Parts: sequence; structure tokens; C-alpha cells
Amino acid sequence: MSSPDREVRAARNGSARDSTSLPGRRPVVAVTGAAQGVGALLTRRLAASEDIKHVIAIDERRGEVTEAQWHVLDVRDPAIAEKLRGADVVVHLALDLDLETDPAARTAYNVRGTQTVLTAAAAAGVHRVVLCTSAMVYGAHPDNDVPLAEDAELRATAEATGVGDLLEIERLARRAPRAHPGLNVTVLRPAVLVGGTDTALTRYFESPRLLVVAGSRPAWQFCHVDDLVSALEFAALEKAEGELAVGCDGWLEQEEVEELSGIRRMELPSAVALGAASRLHRLGLTPSPAGDLAYTMHPWVVSGHRLHDAGWRPRWTNEEVLAELLEEVAGRHTVAGRRLGRKDATAAGAAGATVALLGTAALVRRARKARRRA
Repeated sequence: MSSPDREVRAARNGSARDSTSLPGRRPVVAVTGAAQGVGALLTRRLAASEDIKHVIAIDERRGEVTEAQWHVLDVRDPAIAEKLRGADVVVHLALDLDLETDPAARTAYNVRGTQTVLTAAAAAGVHRVVLCTSAMVYGAHPDNDVPLAEDAELRATAEATGVGDLLEIERLARRAPRAHPGLNVTVLRPAVLVGGTDTALTRYFESPRLLVVAGSRPAWQFCHVDDLVSALEFAALEKAEGELAVGCDGWLEQEEVEELSGIRRMELPSAVALGAASRLHRLGLTPSPAGDLAYTMHPWVVSGHRLHDAGWRPRWTNEEVLAELLEEVAGRHTVAGRRLGRKDATAAGAAGATVALLGTAALVRRARKARRRA
């Protein structure tokens, strides 16, 4: 997207920010994970807002927003309680959902970090904590309502990347007000997040063909990071609370995605697609477990009516976010969630559609040869 387009969106979002000011005292907001990703964007936005009195920024390294008060430490450190004193609201964004992170280490960081932040916030006298998980916690199922209400049952399983961590964070969010009377918890659940992100779902669009499992009914709903940051600010200003889904209005059917992207589909039987994905992940050849495929097979779009009822609106459409995503991933080549170099990508493209999409036989043979040489 061109620079002028970004400036127009920034102006729009600025207007939205001006309309969400709290009556009375301006809050002090603490942000964890403030030096990178969504946390850095939110910290910059809050520091520039006339509706915010002061920003406390916490991360394992110092970020670039000089207007914030920085504390460098791990969110699992109980000393964080002292750093949160004086804050009215904490927005906890220190999460590791990197595809390449060891799953056990990722869970230890995500769950323990959230647990520590909630306990520390209560001890410091903070009255609200804002958490961010994902709409993936609803689960992707063929019988899902389209769209899902925000109070729909969380039916996800821990079989997809990071979803087990997010479900545990949701459990901690529900338990926190009972464990710490006076502490309120708001949870934001974004749809497929786009804008400098790298997930199994964004990598889906890096493949030479869009894998479609026969008999499935995919539906795509996106959330641009600009809109997520806007919604997080909205929650920090206490304009909405509870469990809040965030995403573009409506959704795209698979056929619309293919038409807009210009990428053709490759349709495979469920047993073939799931079996290959499971085998590749078990051999350590791809970062994505088979459970990630469910989110490309079944609908899990959300209504977002609670934020809408509170006066918040997304600034991006699904079509615009898809265009942005395609621009971001241009030149990248992924097979079954595994990034390929230029040479491997060329070979895969010449080997035919099935290998290009799954690469199962070639990758398995390569792994066996490596083991024999070891």
C-alpha cells in the first residue's frame, strides 16, 4: 500500500481516537511487550494520545518511544508488580506465537507471563487488564454459526500453533476477577491478523496454490494490525469491556479469495491433506501442526457486535487487508507451512502441483538421507 494511503488511514484512526476520550481523569496505561510488534504500535499511539495521561512501557529491551517510561525486564519476573504501581490499566501483549519457537518454551513464557502480570496488576492496585488472544479460540468447525457471537462456546483444541496457550490465557482471564476481587479483565480476539505478522494462516498465501480440502467450507475474515491497535486503545480507555472480537466487517468465501488473489486452488481429499501435514510436522520438517489446517477448512468468522455497539468501527475491509497481505508475502515461497529458498521453490514448482503444495515425498526422502549421513 502506498505511503499516501497509509497517511489517510492514520488520519482516520486519529479521528477515531479523538472520539473515544474518557470523561474525567485521564488514565495511566502500562503496556507489556511494548518494544515490538503490536505492543510497539500501541505504545506509540497511546503516548501520542491526549486521552492518556502517561504510558508505562515494559519489555526485555528498550523500545523507540521516548515519551513512555521504560522498564526493561521479563514479564515473568514478580518484580513487575512494582513497575505497575500507579497504572490504571495494563495491556498485556508480551506473547510469543512465533512458528519457530520450541512449543514447550513458548507455553512456559505465554502462560507464566500472563499469570504473573495478572497477579502483579492486582497487587499494584491496577483495576483493569486488557489481554489479547485470537478468534481461533472459538475453534474451526463445520457446524459453526456464520458469524459466531462473541459469547459462543470456545471449542478450539490445542492442536494448532499456540492455540493451547491462548485457551489457557482465556481460562486465566475468567478466573482472575474471582481470584483478585476488584480486578476487571477485558479480552480481545482478533481474526486472521495481518500487517507485519508471520503465522500459519498468513503463510497459506505464500504457497503456489491455495490448498482446499475437499468438502470443506472455508470463510476468511481478516484483522489489520491498525484496527487491532485501535481496538486495544478503545479497551484501554474503557469504552468497551468483556470478551471482544475484532475484525473486518463480514467475510470472504474461498472462491472470492481465489478471484481476488489470482492464486488457483489445489483440492485434495481430507485424509491426504491432514495425513501429509501430520507426517511432515512429526518429522520436524514443517513448523505447522496438522491442527492449523482446520482454520483453512471450516468457518470461524465473528460478528464483533460488542465493539460496534460501543461505537468502534474497523477502518479496513477484508478485500483491502487481503491485498495488503498479498503485497507483504510477494516473493516468499512456502510449502506446507515451510519456507523455501529460491532454489527449492523453483524445484518444487517444476515438480508438479502435489509436490508444490505438500512436498511430502521429497521432504521425507531428504530427511531420511540426512539421518543416514548423520
